[in-house]
Amino acid sequence: MHRVNEVTAETSDRAQPLTFVVTGPTCGGKTGCSASLARRFGLPIWSLDSMKVYRGLDVGTAKPSREMQKELQFELLNLREPWERFSASDYIEEWTKLARASDEPRIVSGGTVFYLNTLREGLFTGPGPNEEVRSRLAREAEERGLPKLHTRLREVDPVAASKIHETDLRRTVRALEVFEVSGEPISVWHARRTPILDPRRTLYLGVFRPREELYGRIDSRVIRMYEQGWGEEVERLLEAHDPPWGTEAAQSIGYERIRRALTEGRDPRKELERIQSRTRGLARNQLTWARKFPIEWWTPEEADELADGIASAIELDLRPEPDLARRARSTLL
Repeated sequence: MHRVNEVTAETSDRAQPLTFVVTGPTCGGKTGCSASLARRFGLPIWSLDSMKVYRGLDVGTAKPSREMQKELQFELLNLREPWERFSASDYIEEWTKLARASDEPRIVSGGTVFYLNTLREGLFTGPGPNEEVRSRLAREAEERGLPKLHTRLREVDPVAASKIHETDLRRTVRALEVFEVSGEPISVWHARRTPILDPRRTLYLGVFRPREELYGRIDSRVIRMYEQGWGEEVERLLEAHDPPWGTEAAQSIGYERIRRALTEGRDPRKELERIQSRTRGLARNQLTWARKFPIEWWTPEEADELADGIASAIELDLRPEPDLARRARSTLL
């Protein structure tokens, strides 16, 4: 953790390159939009995806094709084996290594909300999990009721309590856990975070599609991925390592269901409907969280207009002013 903070502090002393964050729900067209922009402006694409960091998880994560990866400069892909651990702090460490070595504008493309929020607000540097305290608080919530725990949180950290719903067990327990372990409220720890991305030099661009169209694309892509060899990919991973993935990579939608079907002798195609449903649920969650970010939404049909706006933003970077993002954003509206 200390090394990450050192790198971050080092890169924050100078003006950051202009960053275009292309985000939105899964299957909305982020990769295609980012690739078009990268071709036009010769910019690298930095991945913002917690599953594309794993080597071998290609088909089921809709990773850019090998041909596209040869054509364009992609970063933050294929960083770990799927059975290895990879956390948000690891992502920030890899990010800051790149940032220290590069001063050119970049496209950041992906939909992992936790990573995006960490880039915007900074990395939480408070105490890590304490299973003994966490288990005790969870038992107390079960025995005495969660409202009593939330009342205690209001007493020790009213700021955090005002942001955590009284029915949110996980976040209530975590806030009390941090207070017990460190003696300081979790809201104080959050206030100490330093943003990784300079808000004055970052533009957030979202690819928008009507919900029914988005769901149709999701359903079609799940079928297409299976036809492109998703099952064979899982078989290769099973042959390479046992177990084929760790806790983090196992969260990638579909892989575990296909693995179970294969090892139990069932037809993996019967799992596709469940995978489609879970993927639609992910898209809904991403859209909900997206409301928390200052995103300018664009339809794929407006791609040319978006590219012209980005060209203007890059031109403005030659004549920087204190709030470049505000000026550049005005060219996009």
